[in-house]
Amino acid sequence: MQIIDRYIFRQMLIATIFIVVILAVLVLLTQSLRYLELVMSAGASGLSFWLVTLLSLPSFFEVILPIGVVAAILFIYHRLVMDSELFVMKALGFSPLRLARPALILAVGLGFGLFVVMGWIAPTSKASAILMRKDIKAQMSSLIFREGVFTQAGDGLTLYIRDRDYEGNLLGLVIHDARDKDQSPSTVIASRGVLVSADSGHQVLVYDGSRQQYDAKSGVLKRLDFDRYTIDLPEETQSTPIRRKEPDERVLQSLIHSEEAKTDRSVRRAYRLEVQKRFLTPLLIPALAMVALVALLIGSHDRRGQTTRIIGAVSAVVVIEVLYLISYNLAKTSSVGFALMLLTVMIPILGGVFMLMRDRILLFLLKSSSSESAGAS
Repeated sequence: MQIIDRYIFRQMLIATIFIVVILAVLVLLTQSLRYLELVMSAGASGLSFWLVTLLSLPSFFEVILPIGVVAAILFIYHRLVMDSELFVMKALGFSPLRLARPALILAVGLGFGLFVVMGWIAPTSKASAILMRKDIKAQMSSLIFREGVFTQAGDGLTLYIRDRDYEGNLLGLVIHDARDKDQSPSTVIASRGVLVSADSGHQVLVYDGSRQQYDAKSGVLKRLDFDRYTIDLPEETQSTPIRRKEPDERVLQSLIHSEEAKTDRSVRRAYRLEVQKRFLTPLLIPALAMVALVALLIGSHDRRGQTTRIIGAVSAVVVIEVLYLISYNLAKTSSVGFALMLLTVMIPILGGVFMLMRDRILLFLLKSSSSESAGAS
């Protein structure tokens, strides 16, 4: 890149990072309010609160990044107009496409970055956040076990806890299990334990203890010392059964090569739509960038301000976002929706390229017509 390109690109990059960080902080604040009550009710640590909040952030970059890029373009190029720098560049022979090149390079680069985020980072973080929320709910369920009291956790299962530390660990456990009528009751004594959430339900993991079982037939007391032992809780205290991951929780290759989608038509449609969304949404960044660039680089400029142009660009961006959202919802039930999604993205890109290269295109057409006229004569 030349000096002018680096100058505009650097300002664009700084402005985009600043705006994206501000938007990300706002998202974190709204998400933190969503999870605060859950974490406090479960008595979870502050680290768990921030982890589950941060894990939910990547899913919002598909909204944050396009807005950040458009806002940065409108701010930087409007400032170039107000400082007369844009007039100087045009006087030096810079075409609108040449002036837009740094912003387009940034938009394409961020579009590729968003594709990586939507393809792999966001699904992984969302699945991890859901699993962590289940663990936090499991800690909330552990509050039903009171310290120093024998608690009936189910038919034939009695649990005693001596104490509970600030991290939610259960200390000094005694668990008497008489649920299996075909076997003798067993008693587990452990120094420490924790209630966790598995796919099939809640479990108590106990550490550093022993399992004792009296065999009435032989009159022998069996003892098993262990470092770690797992006890399944009864159905009434378990969580929901094994759940299938939603499409937005799966990485891109899992959606494309899913065996489940080959046999289930509804699943195949949902997975295909998610794949289409992950390929088209990153294109919104250069599409919306084109709208902002055309608004501020085409036509005459007024040093007193470009308020009308900026309002028009913002309105066009809002319309495109709304149309894209409507098309996406329509695509859930009809294949026409994908065509509308594609048109919503490609029309601003192709229209913006035409507007920025309009002078070159008209000049080329004029030369072509002149050459044909000269050849005919």
